[in-house]
Amino acid sequence: MRFVDASVFVHAFLKPKRELKPHEMKIKESAKKIVKRINDGEEVGVTVVQVSEIANLLESYLPLNEALRVEKFLLLAGNVKVFDVTKRDCLKALKIVKEKNVGLCDAIAYVIMMKNGVNEIYSFDSDFDKLNVRRVTE
Repeated sequence: MRFVDASVFVHAFLKPKRELKPHEMKIKESAKKIVKRINDGEEVGVTVVQVSEIANLLESYLPLNEALRVEKFLLLAGNVKVFDVTKRDCLKALKIVKEKNVGLCDAIAYVIMMKNGVNEIYSFDSDFDKLNVRRVTE
């Protein structure tokens, strides 16, 4: 199982207001392929924090019914394992934020990944390169 970061859903679903540069188009196409694999049944993990992050972003840029479709899928699909996050997990993540200079949400994902023996994540966020995981972008 791989984890999946909010950045994948942001790149896959958000409609740009400007023409994308070639490297941005490549990211968008890769994100769509990852989402398709998940939609087709690939097993992935995500924390409740990433689900919330995804919801906040999608609801800001998409019609609510489109955002809710994605959120419902993440929460109900049998191939998407949604991991809970405790206060203790968040406190461990705070230490990682200070040590590795990464965002709190990314550090929380990392803590939960380590807790569950997962070492790969679908992400377009380079902060994961600072952590002891393999970032997969295709």
